[in-house]
Amino acid sequence: MNEGMVFGGRAACFLPIILVLCLTRNSNILPVAEGIWLTIPSSGTKCVSEEIQSNVVVLGDYYVIDENNPDHIPTISARVTAPFGNNLHHNENATHGQFAFTTSESGNYLACFWKDGSFQKDSELTLGVDWKTGIAAKDWESVAKKEKIEGVELVLRRLQGIVETIRGNLIYLRDREADMREVSEATNARVAWFSIMSLGVCIAVSVLQIWYLKRYFVKKKLI
Repeated sequence: MNEGMVFGGRAACFLPIILVLCLTRNSNILPVAEGIWLTIPSSGTKCVSEEIQSNVVVLGDYYVIDENNPDHIPTISARVTAPFGNNLHHNENATHGQFAFTTSESGNYLACFWKDGSFQKDSELTLGVDWKTGIAAKDWESVAKKEKIEGVELVLRRLQGIVETIRGNLIYLRDREADMREVSEATNARVAWFSIMSLGVCIAVSVLQIWYLKRYFVKKKLI
């Protein structure tokens, strides 16, 4: 009987951990590390963007991939901008680079890359981009060394960070839904008032037309 109770208690303790692991594998709520390859055209710019809320750590690493001529790798220029156009990172004539910042406002953060003009105009190149946000950008090895934790305690600390991130994202989505609902209700109210005003104007114009025609026919002694 006691062994069954102990086993049941342990199962209950690990149930939230299993739930969080399932969420991290099957949900898009969490910010995760994203690794992508971009094909930079010979002329023009290729950009990637992500909608990020405020007070989120963002880390990025980009590098040119050229397997055909590794000794003479072409260079690129990069720029990362905030939702209102502020420059967060700018680099020129580089084959690789990194950027790191903490978001100060919610919105779309844009990273643009283009090929420098000193190389072949008619060729494309491949660029690798590693984009990490939120909990994925945290250096857990440094945390473990600083706080002297390891094993299960480190896993639980990471799960705690994941849970806090999920909660923050859910609150962010709830606030955005409330803002959108307020905008929708205000728009519906304006449309309703506009419809009432349009109907009133149509009625007034119709009355004036009837009055004018009646006066005209009376004046001409048609009625």
